[in-house]
Amino acid sequence: MATKKPAKKATAKKTAAKKKPAKKVTAAKKKPAKKVVAKKKVVKKAAPKKKVAAKKKKTAAKRKPNPAFMKAMTPSPALAAIIGSAAQPRTEITKKIWTYIKKNKLQDSVNKRMINADDKLKELFGGKKQVSMFEMTKLVNKHLS
Repeated sequence: MATKKPAKKATAKKTAAKKKPAKKVTAAKKKPAKKVVAKKKVVKKAAPKKKVAAKKKKTAAKRKPNPAFMKAMTPSPALAAIIGSAAQPRTEITKKIWTYIKKNKLQDSVNKRMINADDKLKELFGGKKQVSMFEMTKLVNKHLS
């Protein structure tokens, strides 16, 4: 019997050697426990759908221009020097002024919204050297009748 007892002690030592010692957790490394808060879900009920008569879908037709813009206007002599003396709608007059501006490179290179006036445009703009593109349309309308 004496021989069996030391054998058991040896096996106990072997199993103890195989076990790894537990790591010590310091207070700095310990992560705080997360609080789990249940959020209430708010579910809105959809209003009952009303039956609407089926509307006819608009096909990809061209927009109808406003008749006021399409009315032929006669330009003043100052404006006629730039676009011609024929009566034209405002839309065409604006297009021709912009082609004149781009042809003569009168758009400001730094701020594209500003237009630098040459001699013809200075007369049209009321003597101003530089005008914004929005102000230009207001000044041009004064030269139409």
